[in-house]
Amino acid sequence: MLNILLDVGITNFNNRNISQNRQLFSKHFSGIILIRLLLGIIYFVFSIAFAIAIGYSAKQINMLWLLLFNQFLLSGILYMRSNISGLGHYKYDSIVSVTDRFIMILFCIILMWTNFTGINFSITTFILTQTFAYIITLLLSFFILKKYEKIILPKWNTRFYMVVLRKSFPFALLILLMTFYNRIDSIMIERLLPNGAFYSGVYAQAFRILDAANMFAFLFATLLLPMFSHMLKKQEDISALVKLSFSLLFIPAAVLGICSYTYRFEVMDGLYHQHAELSAPVFGILMLSFTAISTSYIFGTLLTANGSLKQLNIMAASAMILNLVLNFIFIRQFNALGAAYAGMITQMLTAFAQVFIAKKQFSFSINFLLILKLIVVLILCYAASLMAKTFQLNMLVGSILISIVGIFTTLLLKIIDLRHALRLVPGN
Repeated sequence: MLNILLDVGITNFNNRNISQNRQLFSKHFSGIILIRLLLGIIYFVFSIAFAIAIGYSAKQINMLWLLLFNQFLLSGILYMRSNISGLGHYKYDSIVSVTDRFIMILFCIILMWTNFTGINFSITTFILTQTFAYIITLLLSFFILKKYEKIILPKWNTRFYMVVLRKSFPFALLILLMTFYNRIDSIMIERLLPNGAFYSGVYAQAFRILDAANMFAFLFATLLLPMFSHMLKKQEDISALVKLSFSLLFIPAAVLGICSYTYRFEVMDGLYHQHAELSAPVFGILMLSFTAISTSYIFGTLLTANGSLKQLNIMAASAMILNLVLNFIFIRQFNALGAAYAGMITQMLTAFAQVFIAKKQFSFSINFLLILKLIVVLILCYAASLMAKTFQLNMLVGSILISIVGIFTTLLLKIIDLRHALRLVPGN
């Protein structure tokens, strides 16, 4: 909840700014580092004060210190990456984006499955492993920047900091509003229902997979923001890149959504020992909304790169109000499933709104042929899912069948041309 204090929109502002004005890197990098250190102190103070106010025990606060430090390191990595991608080093940004996860997975495997270290694996060990992975990744990203760009010592400049914070505020407001309507559902479940804590847990079981899928879409959008920003600054045609990126993300999202809905009970039953029959319908609806979320990542990123923050914030504020109203109505009727319905409706409408705003901003023509091709892919994938259930194919075989149909149809209809795709990426 308090994570917004760590960044206040600086990372997105910086990514767009450096992408369009790469000569400003040396001047801005060190100065913004000082702002982030100050924000880190504010974040620590507010978080610990809040934890004490709501009654955290001494043991919980000791663990919270480590988690706060990890969030500070992660925020620093995201800022470093905003500079790396903003300067056009997309290959290195991709490497940095997975380094912390790779290190964590590797060390957790060693600690959990071997006696090589002699360390008992615990939640604290897990947190410290995360700390180590973040520190290595942060140092790697710093040395990448130092290799290619000049880094000067930071100097205090109040006027510069005020300008950065003022320009970052619309980005911070957008993040806050989007976080609110994406995360308020579990809180409302807990508060609106007599047994809210139980149903909030049911919802959390289903939501975790969507949260994991969102990481892929988020990484995709992180790469697109500097690309869109740089191309818009140079007044290049971005329609081809928009079509390509949308197709590359929408189709896998749709296939994943159909597979997840088809085998929703099998997935939940395989992951959890209890209440799979309750979380499975929630999971199915949530994963169907992933296509709308992916659409928002593409067109929301484009509008952010264009600086259309006013329109995006109005859209996000409207979505927040809509989500609150829908949750208030649906949760009382359908419990956790009601929150999933509210989320899907909100995500679909926000995706449509962002596409509409982008069409208006960039005078895009409606590509009816592409829409028709995507509908064909969806229909055939859905038909494959019905076939999989009719012949009682197991989850692995059925998911492979649906995926093959999606890939084959995409290639047959020439929705994605990989050779043309490589030529669109800056630097190729």
